[in-house]
Amino acid sequence: MNDTAALLVIVDAANVVGSVPDGWWRDRKGAAERLRDRLAADGLPGRPGPVEIVLVVEGAARGVEEVPGIRVESAPGSGDDHVVALVAGAEHRPVLVVTADRELRRRVTALGAEVAGPRSVPR
Repeated sequence: MNDTAALLVIVDAANVVGSVPDGWWRDRKGAAERLRDRLAADGLPGRPGPVEIVLVVEGAARGVEEVPGIRVESAPGSGDDHVVALVAGAEHRPVLVVTADRELRRRVTALGAEVAGPRSVPR
C-alpha cells in the first residue's frame, strides 16, 4: 500500500442516509444531496487530508451531481457491487469504506480496505 497517496474514502450513500430515520425515504435523491453537501463542507472528521471522497449512489438517488471535493458515482446496478469494484480498482492506495452493511464490510476488508460506520460522517 502506498502510504503517501491520498486516502480514498468511499461512502455507501444509501446505507449512511438510511442510518438516520429522518424521512429520507420520501426523497432519496435529496437525502443523498444533503449528505454530499455535508461531506463537501465538513470532510470526514478525524481524517485530515489529503482525502479523496467518493459518494456511491444507487436507485432513486442516481443522478446526484458532483460538487467540488466530492466525486459522485451512480452505481449502474448494486451499490455494494460498485463499492467493491472501486475498492478493487484502488490498487495500492489506502481505502476507507463508510458503511454499516456487514456483508459489504466483509467484502471490502477482504480486499484490504478499512471500514467505518455511518457515525463517522458529519450529521
